[in-house]
Amino acid sequence: MSDLLLPLTRAVTYTRWVHLLVGAILPLACAMVYPGLVDPSPGDWVLIALLPIPLVLAAAAVPSVRRAEGLQARLMLFPGQHARVKGDGEPGVSAVPSASWADRAGTGVWLVLRLEMGMAVAVVTEQLMAVSLSLVGSAWGVGDLADPPVPVPSGSGAGWVCLLLLPVPVSVLLAVVVGAGALMARAARQLLGPTAGERLAELEERTERLLERNRIARELHDSLGHALTLAVVQAGAARAAADPRFTDQALEAIEETGRAALEDLERVLLVLRHGDHPAGARPTLGEADRLLESARSSGAQVQAELTGPLEHLPGPVSREAYRMLQEALTNVLRHAGPVRVAVRVAADDARLRLEVRNPLAEGAPAAGTGGGSGLRGIRERAALLGGAVRAGRDDGHWLLSVDLPLR
Repeated sequence: MSDLLLPLTRAVTYTRWVHLLVGAILPLACAMVYPGLVDPSPGDWVLIALLPIPLVLAAAAVPSVRRAEGLQARLMLFPGQHARVKGDGEPGVSAVPSASWADRAGTGVWLVLRLEMGMAVAVVTEQLMAVSLSLVGSAWGVGDLADPPVPVPSGSGAGWVCLLLLPVPVSVLLAVVVGAGALMARAARQLLGPTAGERLAELEERTERLLERNRIARELHDSLGHALTLAVVQAGAARAAADPRFTDQALEAIEETGRAALEDLERVLLVLRHGDHPAGARPTLGEADRLLESARSSGAQVQAELTGPLEHLPGPVSREAYRMLQEALTNVLRHAGPVRVAVRVAADDARLRLEVRNPLAEGAPAAGTGGGSGLRGIRERAALLGGAVRAGRDDGHWLLSVDLPLR
């Protein structure tokens, strides 16, 4: 019993009813011109239902009509914030203009269906409400309050009969409204649903959002991981040295590294807050000296060789190469400690090559061979740019080599 009454407690049942009645406005407006609404015959009703069809088919050829109908259907035919119960997911109705004649044809069928269904529901609503008002009038002994399509009991003793019959037209009307509303919701999914091209565009947009989320996660991992690694190394070295002067230098280096990490974090959060923020706000390979100096301040003996037009590299290549170098230096400090590091960055007209070489500490894991995501992130960045990464042992050293095309 509760399942039968549940639709009556849902606001969407009544918004669907309104949506159906709105569809009857056009044919009724046309009927006022011809053939008129004064005592229409059955033939007149057929004519009223057919006359507006050419008008709605012509309207369906306008691309923006599909968008307007989709927005109305989303708002009024499907559970949402206006419903008392949780909705059943996405309505599956498109809200974009028609892009093809197939879209226009679907919109035309939808408009005709909405027109005819609206007319039918409007007539049924009017007739059943007339019956209900007549039953109320007879029950109170004031005669018919409307012109019902069927005879209503009257006279002495008919009041109780009318009261008992009153729920019948109301129940029939609600059943018609619920059924017609559900039918229109299903038709909206079929006739106004997204096309194959729209589904593909939505899938591409979702993929872009996932890629952007992964990129931001990599940015945070590289920037904050680098800063925290340097801070840990500096703090450990200062405690082991027990030298006030060295401790002051370590604290200064930690302060500078932390400040740089905060700047990087602000850049990433700015992109996250404002999707249209230019990517150029991210650091590029032209700022590699900052990375090298921070590694040196942690005790690593960094020998760097930077050649080629690094300032004129394509933006995406320069930004991703900066993060790769940052992650490579972080891995060295994390896994090998403050050791001698050889960094070579060379660019020409066609390619950018980046190499980071460091000795392997006795018994220590090779940089990048742990269970973290550093080396995997470097490979992912290189793959997105069409490049290649080679990492492994090389004559007692750990060598990371990145090769990126510039075109």
